[in-house]
Amino acid sequence: MDATAKPLRIPPEMAVYAEEHRVFDVIQKMVQRLLVDRPENVIQYLIDHLRNDNDDVPRIFVLGPPASGKHTMAKLLCKRLNATHITLENLLSSDVSVPVKEAHSYKDKGQEIPTELWTKVIQERLSKVDCVKRGWVLEGFPQTRDQALQLQISGSTPDHVVVLDAPDIVLIERNMGKRIDCRNGEVYHTMFDWPDDPETQANLAEAEGISEEETGQKLLKYHRNMPGILRTFPKVYKTINADQPCMDVFSQVLTFVLSKLRSLAPHTPRILLYGPPGCGRSLQAALLAQKYGLVNAPNNVVLKILTERLGRLDCTTNGWVLHGFPRDAEQASLLNDAGYVPNRVFFLDIPDYVATERLSYRMTDPVSGERYHSIYRPPPGVNVHQRLQQNPKDFEHQVQARLDVYHANADDLEEFYQDVIHVNADQDPYTISEFIESCIIKPLPKSVPRDPASP
Repeated sequence: MDATAKPLRIPPEMAVYAEEHRVFDVIQKMVQRLLVDRPENVIQYLIDHLRNDNDDVPRIFVLGPPASGKHTMAKLLCKRLNATHITLENLLSSDVSVPVKEAHSYKDKGQEIPTELWTKVIQERLSKVDCVKRGWVLEGFPQTRDQALQLQISGSTPDHVVVLDAPDIVLIERNMGKRIDCRNGEVYHTMFDWPDDPETQANLAEAEGISEEETGQKLLKYHRNMPGILRTFPKVYKTINADQPCMDVFSQVLTFVLSKLRSLAPHTPRILLYGPPGCGRSLQAALLAQKYGLVNAPNNVVLKILTERLGRLDCTTNGWVLHGFPRDAEQASLLNDAGYVPNRVFFLDIPDYVATERLSYRMTDPVSGERYHSIYRPPPGVNVHQRLQQNPKDFEHQVQARLDVYHANADDLEEFYQDVIHVNADQDPYTISEFIESCIIKPLPKSVPRDPASP
C-alpha cells in the first residue's frame, strides 16, 4: 500500500483478516493475562498462551440456592461443551496436593475451610491440563463475596455466571426429595430424576440436611450472601428461573453461556440485509445508516460500481449496509471474491401475503409525488384518490413473480452465509431496527457441535 497515494485506499482484506482471525481479541487476551499472572519470562509466557489456544473454552460458575438444580445444569453443560465439571466434593478428592491435604485437616476437625485455602485449591485445579484445554464449570462456589473477591485476585475469573433462582417454598419442597447414590455421590430426586436401574435405586440414601428447617437456614444464608457475590461479577451473570422444566432451564442456560461479551476490539459493521420484496430492507438500511453513520449501498449502486463504492475510505472506516444485492449464491460468491465479506447477514422474513399486501396496495400521486397505501395510509380525499397511479412492478402478479425468484434463491444464500440471523419483519419497523442493532453490537454466539442425542 502506497502511503503517499491520495486518497488513501485501505484494502478490504485487512479488516476481514483481522476480524476472521480475531487479531484484536487475541492481543487483548494476552495483555489481560500478562497483567494478571505477571510472569518472569514474558516472551515464553506469550508463546505458551498462543499454543494453548484456549481463549474460547468455557469458564463458568453455576450458582443458586439449595435444590435449584445446580448439579444437573453443571452436568448437562459439561456434557454439551466437553468441559470439566468441578464441585467442592471432587476438589477435595485428591490427597496428593498440599492445599487439599491442608483442607482435609480443617474438615476432619470440623472447622470451616478458610477462603484463602479454598482459593489455592481451586487455582491449582484450574491450572491442570483438562481445565486449561477444555474449560471448566465450577458448581456451587463462591458462596460469599469474600470468596468471590479472592478468586478475582487470583485470576480465576469466569466468563459467565449462571444464577438459578426459584421461590423458597418450591426449593424447600424440592430439596426434601433429594437422594444420593452411596457408591459415587450422584444426585437423584424422588420426583424429577428417579433412576431406572433397580441396583441404583437400592443404593440411594436420603441426603443430609434436607429437612424443612435445615433448608430454610441454608436459604437465609444464601440470600444474605448472594447480592455481594453478584456485585463482584456485575457484567457476566444472568439470573434464570429454575422453576420450570429441566430442559427449558438448560436451553436458557446454554444460550447464555454461548453468548460472548461485547469486545473492545475495533468493529466495522459490514451488514447484508436480505429478504423478499416488501420486507422493509430499504427502511432498515436507512435507519442503520442514519444512526451509525454507515454507508447505505442500495441495489442500483451495487450493480454499477460495487467495487469502487465499497472500496472508498468511508466504507472501510465506517462500515456499510448492503441491501438488494446479492440476489443469489453466485453473486454472493463474486462479492466474497472481491474481498467484501459481510460480518452480519440478516434475513428479513415475512409471509407472502404480507409482502403482497404491502406492495400491491401502494400508489403514487403524480402531482405531489406523495406515496399512499390503501390500508396503511389512504389518500386524504376523493380527488387525490382518483389521480393515483400504481407502478406496474407493484401489480399483484408481478409481486408474486418476484417472490418466486426470492424463494428459489433463499435456501442457497442461507447455505452460503452460514451465520444467518433471521428477523421477523412482520412487526413495527423500530422494533426490527432495535433487534438488528443488538445483533450488530454484540459478538456472534459461540457454536458447539450438535448434540448427538437430539433428533
